Amino acid sequence: MVKLIHTLADHGDDVNCCAFSFSLLATCSLDKTIRLYSLRDFTELPHSPLKFHTYAVHCCCFSPSGHILASCSTDGTTVLWNTENGQMLAVMEQPSGSPVRVCQFSPDSTCLASGAADGTVVLWNAQSYKLYRCGSVKDGSLAACAFSPNGSFFVTGSSCGDLTVWDDKMRCLHSEKAHDLGITCCDFSSQPVSDGEQGLQFFRLASCGQDCQVKIWIVSFTHILGFELKYKSTLSGHCAPVLACAFSHDGQMLVSGYVTTCAFAPNTLLLATGSMDKTVNIWQFDLETLCQARSTEHQLKQFTEDWSEEDVSTWLCAQDLKDLVGIFKMNNIDGKELLNLTKESLADDLKIESLGLRSKVLRKIEELRTKVKSLSSGIPDEFICPITRELMKDPVIASDGYSYEKEAMENWISKKKRTSPMTNLVLPSAVLTPNRTLKMAINRWLETHQK
Repeated sequence: MVKLIHTLADHGDDVNCCAFSFSLLATCSLDKTIRLYSLRDFTELPHSPLKFHTYAVHCCCFSPSGHILASCSTDGTTVLWNTENGQMLAVMEQPSGSPVRVCQFSPDSTCLASGAADGTVVLWNAQSYKLYRCGSVKDGSLAACAFSPNGSFFVTGSSCGDLTVWDDKMRCLHSEKAHDLGITCCDFSSQPVSDGEQGLQFFRLASCGQDCQVKIWIVSFTHILGFELKYKSTLSGHCAPVLACAFSHDGQMLVSGYVTTCAFAPNTLLLATGSMDKTVNIWQFDLETLCQARSTEHQLKQFTEDWSEEDVSTWLCAQDLKDLVGIFKMNNIDGKELLNLTKESLADDLKIESLGLRSKVLRKIEELRTKVKSLSSGIPDEFICPITRELMKDPVIASDGYSYEKEAMENWISKKKRTSPMTNLVLPSAVLTPNRTLKMAINRWLETHQK
């Protein structure tokens, strides 16, 4: 599936970041250097290592064309390099002089964002090398930065755990607590979830942190309708702080881990990971793995009837339900059986006595069924009501932050205790707010997919 094909061991200290262009791999380290390698044979380029920084280099990134490399350091500077000859093009000093932790080019190469330990974030003009805009977060140092694929906004993550969204004029659109113990990395999927009228786009954002979690968010922004950041799900399989995460360039895979950095190559089946052991490992995915990630039919099978009993056990562990593995194995629960479980079978056949535990299992199974529904129909899962598992016609936002079909949610509230269908927690309010942005996206999807 994935195999280690090469290890680079040229750095003299922790590897902090690695980045790919179409032909090169760049790495940077606490040893104050940036190194460049050819993807043909992973040999180091003649003009590597690049040396200027007087302290640790925390981040490096290529411009979209790959002709320019940016690096940033504890010394308070962000440096631009010509990748063809290693010539230094510009030295941009953070206005506050604070150590610069992260840097990122905009998709059109016009801007470069740099975030520092004192919470300041700067947008630089990547052509004139001059400061364009400057801002700051309320608390913490900046540890992560990612531009949306369309370049209309970017996200920063702080050591206090806040995700902050900025537009291309450096105006703060939104700030939200995402990880309790601090954010370490964030990345956008390159593929929009949906395109709608008036430039409406939905993007997936992944964030990870010291709380051992990876979270998936749905982000939308238009100048007319405004901005929305919506929590989607938590990937809780890690048992240690998650230091890095990255989407593949086609948006079909997400990698995360307890390594200092990870990055996918844009045009080959390669993944690079860097670590505190001073090395960079290059991993290769086989074609079968890539095809599986890209195949909706395969995803559908992986989420339903084709699951083995071992797959079910793995799924239970990922949902923090590992105490039930023995019970499910004893009853030979495979994927097909899993999807057919009810509250009665959980109580009577599997003898799960705890009502809370049964409710949690059922909620997780409902999430799987919703996934099956959306994949089999081709409908984006964001458009499906969690209650009816049908395409929403009149979506509303409940006080738990999730969107539901209006009629279904009204019935839910009137017939049941005032709890969230998704979290089972008490709803702070029974007020339902029309989700006009989502409704517009659904209508647009219907126009283009059901002619």
